[in-house]
Amino acid sequence: MTNPSDTTRRHVLLGLGTVATTALAGCGGNGGDATATPTETETETETATPTETATPTETETETETETETANLRVAHLSPDAPDVDVYADGSAVLEGVSFGTVSDYLEVPAGDRQLRITPAGDGGTTVFEGAVLVEADADYTVAAAGEVGDMADQPFEPLVLEDDNSTPADDTARVRLVHASPDAPAVDVTLASNGDALFDGVAYGESGYVEVPAGEYTLQIRGDTEANDGDVVAEFTIEVDGGEVYTGFAAGYLSPDDESADTPFDLLVARDTQGGMLEVTQPSDGTANLRVAHLSPNAPRVDVYADGSAVLEGVSFGTVSDYLEVPAGDRQLRITPAGADGTTVFEGAVTVEADTDYTVAAAGEVGGTVDRPFEPLVLTDDNATPADDMARIRLVHASPDAPAVDVTLASNGDALFDGVAYGESGYVEVPAGEYTLQVRGDTESNDGDVVAEFDVNLGGGTVSTGFAAGYLSPEDDPAETPFDPILATDAGGSMGGSMRREAPAGAAIRR
Repeated sequence: MTNPSDTTRRHVLLGLGTVATTALAGCGGNGGDATATPTETETETETATPTETATPTETETETETETETANLRVAHLSPDAPDVDVYADGSAVLEGVSFGTVSDYLEVPAGDRQLRITPAGDGGTTVFEGAVLVEADADYTVAAAGEVGDMADQPFEPLVLEDDNSTPADDTARVRLVHASPDAPAVDVTLASNGDALFDGVAYGESGYVEVPAGEYTLQIRGDTEANDGDVVAEFTIEVDGGEVYTGFAAGYLSPDDESADTPFDLLVARDTQGGMLEVTQPSDGTANLRVAHLSPNAPRVDVYADGSAVLEGVSFGTVSDYLEVPAGDRQLRITPAGADGTTVFEGAVTVEADTDYTVAAAGEVGGTVDRPFEPLVLTDDNATPADDMARIRLVHASPDAPAVDVTLASNGDALFDGVAYGESGYVEVPAGEYTLQVRGDTESNDGDVVAEFDVNLGGGTVSTGFAAGYLSPEDDPAETPFDPILATDAGGSMGGSMRREAPAGAAIRR
């Protein structure tokens, strides 16, 4: 269902600066030189004749004037403007109003109200001043919108909106959209549930009302197209009550990186009839499971931050954390030396999808002259449960000085993994049981020199990851961290944590 922009909207464009006032002066009296002629008339009347000519007439005029009023509120929607003070008819009515604030309604006399907006605490500087006409028994929103400065795409101006706060039906809510995002094109607003358009082609400065059944909605804001199927630029979830009226202000910058202020696009929803603001959430994309493995052989202990919060502290080489549940989407990861959060070893976004498991392996080497620069390897984990008599195992090559490797079974020489280079990984499924695995330099026939040998016991219905980590030649590298396979149980059995598997008795590491 669509609705045109049917709200009465007045643009008040009276310019910046102070509105001039006109003084009216009246003068009266004689001009030129004045000559005073004293005249004294003395009349002595010895017989007083009282004459009463006053007729006591009392005229009582009772004028009872009831001042007609309107309701007016102010919304700060200018994404690059500072906090502001708002004056009505010379008196401060709102002070220190920040971006995104929508005031309560103020009762004001009907007629022309003189509004002035200044930077907070700086009454000598006027950002806007002008008259706003408000009619009796009506509700208005004055939205301070646009941008301040000479290079603004949408100049700073108040949008004067007449509000329809008449009561809808008990099971229906009235919702208005006001487009106040200076860098956003015209938009459609559709329902995520079925794609129906609530608002169609609303351009900057425009607004419109629709009525919807009370309930919870996920709204998709799209670039305007004829079929209302443009790219979704934002999604928001709101819940509206029956018999109430709401206004959603689409505000902030769609591309804050290209604008004069870092104020991201947001939907601010005011409860017009209830007062206050409605809680707006971004719909959950679900959660993912993420763990971190410290596989950098010359890095110190590290702390790991996700979205600014420390999630792991003092992680030493060879540690594989348990899985952490994180929101799906772009997660901002930062790795620092333990206890030194002012020094960043790595920082970047890691995209994780809902209902998926991930391993972020801190691999490579720190320092200026290294063969493998420090970087996280982001691995998607296949933790689907294998059959009860089978086990799934993955090899991750994270040894900076090791060539591509083959992994063979000591029992018969069969290759489980063939030609796995640094940074690569792969899965195989094998019957559950005990195995002695041999790590070899890669050859076409999988018969290269054995550089390491280790035993594993793979239980049925389990998933494991073997990380080939450390230096193959530690004496030639920046840290004495020898090559060592690290086995983590990913699913089934005892999840999380890590175990080192020593070489079996009599086995040698040959280079």
